[in-house]
Amino acid sequence: MKIRIVDAFTDRPFAGNPAGVVILDSGAFPAADHLQRIASEVNLSETAFAHPLPPGGEADWALRWFTPVTEVDLCGHATLATAHVLHTTGVASGTVRHTTRSGILRTTAHEDGSLTLDFPTAPLTPATAPPGLGDALGASPVSVHDTGEHVGDLLVELADEAAVRALRPDFPALASRSRRGVIATAAAEDPAGGYDFVSRGFFPAVGIDEDPVTGSAHTALAPFWSARFGRDDLVGLQASARPGLVRTSLRGERTLLTGGAVTVIDGELLAGL
Repeated sequence: MKIRIVDAFTDRPFAGNPAGVVILDSGAFPAADHLQRIASEVNLSETAFAHPLPPGGEADWALRWFTPVTEVDLCGHATLATAHVLHTTGVASGTVRHTTRSGILRTTAHEDGSLTLDFPTAPLTPATAPPGLGDALGASPVSVHDTGEHVGDLLVELADEAAVRALRPDFPALASRSRRGVIATAAAEDPAGGYDFVSRGFFPAVGIDEDPVTGSAHTALAPFWSARFGRDDLVGLQASARPGLVRTSLRGERTLLTGGAVTVIDGELLAGL
């Protein structure tokens, strides 16, 4: 069984967010505990598993995502990585439909090698900061929003880009402050710098202290910043140690996320399935 490591939301290796990708030949997933053990062994923020579906249905591939400790409802960078593998190996072309725990998700490949994800827009609801959030995060929130069922994060606006970059969270304390994680964000300090807003994503509750580039978080960041800037098309920089750019296009109840991907490891899974 082939297993690949793909760097997503980047155009060069050893940048962006690495994801494991396992493409299954069979028409069904193995037991969830087997998939979880593989994801724990890979030990990246997400490992994606996909298998083909019979032709003529509403989707082409079934897709699931696992962190090292749990299955999640939605993952952008591992979806991008999976689509990259399907297209670069000649298994798929054009637009591919994936059935997931978050409904039908579409990925479209472009001639320049980039891919666009068609994801549901996260519903934002103003929220009160949980007690101790500022201390756990290491900065005082300007505003806080809940991102809904499938994303499950708190979107926390900070004063400026410098505050986002300077964060050194208390991860054990932060783990109990949201269902999945905390997205810290601020407007770009220099609008001419090639991005409109900056973010960082912390997910200790699901085994990921800091995620390099979080596609699903941008389904919440896109409507938040589009409302502020009055523009539907924006560029976000996730300012982790392995930064990446995500081009966002707000389309009402759907958000388009565009980025590149690079396969860095192509190997064989010898045990676990």
